[in-house]
Amino acid sequence: MFKTVLFPIDQSRESRQAAETVSNLVKFHQSRLVILSVVEEGSDQSDAMASEEAVAGLLENAKSLFSQQGVEAETIEREGKPAFTICDVADEVEADVIVMGCRGLGLTEEGAADSVTNRVISLSPCPVLVVP
Repeated sequence: MFKTVLFPIDQSRESRQAAETVSNLVKFHQSRLVILSVVEEGSDQSDAMASEEAVAGLLENAKSLFSQQGVEAETIEREGKPAFTICDVADEVEADVIVMGCRGLGLTEEGAADSVTNRVISLSPCPVLVVP
């Protein structure tokens, strides 16, 4: 049912907690796993997700974690606005589902009611599984 699973990650606790759900889903459906991390354009360089090196390290650690669980993963690093970039990549990789934590590091300027997760739900070209 889920041939391709897109897992957007950041350095949040919610993102780490969603990893177990992603692993189980990918194993059950024998899916292709694509891990995505977005470097926010125009962010303050002190921001954890603004450094390309930090994002590359995060992706490598995630890929290694899944590999230890017997799950092969592809990684993608992009720059842009997280919600829009996540949806664009979902379209590009033909994701059947996006799995993400209920709230990551990215609240928009409008606040919690318009978090990255909420925007992805609104814009996504495929179903979104939100892990609490």
